Amino acid sequence: MSASAEGLRHWRGHDASAADDPWTTVDWCDVHAGALLAADSWRVVDGRVRGLERHRARFLAAIAPFRDDGSAFFDEVVAALPRSGDWFPRVELRARGIPAPIVGDADDAPATGLSLRERPTPPTAEEVVVATAPHDPRTRPLTKGPDLDALQRLRTAVQPLGAGEAVILSPEGLIVEGAYSGLVWVRPDGVVVHPSARLERIPSVTAGILLEAAAADGATIEAADARPHDLDGCELWVLSALHGLRVATAWVDGPELVREPGRAARARRWLDSAAEPLPQVP
Repeated sequence: MSASAEGLRHWRGHDASAADDPWTTVDWCDVHAGALLAADSWRVVDGRVRGLERHRARFLAAIAPFRDDGSAFFDEVVAALPRSGDWFPRVELRARGIPAPIVGDADDAPATGLSLRERPTPPTAEEVVVATAPHDPRTRPLTKGPDLDALQRLRTAVQPLGAGEAVILSPEGLIVEGAYSGLVWVRPDGVVVHPSARLERIPSVTAGILLEAAAADGATIEAADARPHDLDGCELWVLSALHGLRVATAWVDGPELVREPGRAARARRWLDSAAEPLPQVP
């Protein structure tokens, strides 16, 4: 697949099995697209992906209230993914030209469409400055997709401060997650810490892989309710499917963060080892 083939593909759904091509290709602007109900994305580098089955499970759980054919759709997505180059595809479920429904309203289920966006990987980084988010705009904190635009505006809001990521706090001032990332930090005693499960957030695939690998390597893992000042003297990792692991070099008007040489590189090797080849296309 070449860069010129990048674009938006709609899945034919139940008609896919009878079609020569399960996809219909449209221009980047789809006039029929409605509200974004769910989305997921991951990085594909020369046909290798980290945590693909976890992304699949997260996306299928998100679309379950609206569709019962998600598994067939995802199979077609995997078959369509490029086996060479560096790509950052995104799968989407959108309402089709009507307002977003109330989840659970089965009798009023809207027309929806499943799509694949084929996107080359944008520039990535290994470091980032963070800042406390001015507010929490999330309306569906457990589902990736509906709040993506609001979260992008949140990151834009902290950019004048020199920050590339906004850290969302709970009403009690506890660290929850980044606008587009999961957060993990390492205390001075070497314990690897993540926010407690009671704080609602999108289940980060990258954070989950890293925490499992850290535990397998002998690290002590703890969940904690922490405020920004509790991270004084800690090393903060900002985790996402796109960047992998970025080290927070500073927290604007926040805690004094530290870096231990070699520690982040070791954690990146944990993530790299989790990448697996895509299945061969028949």
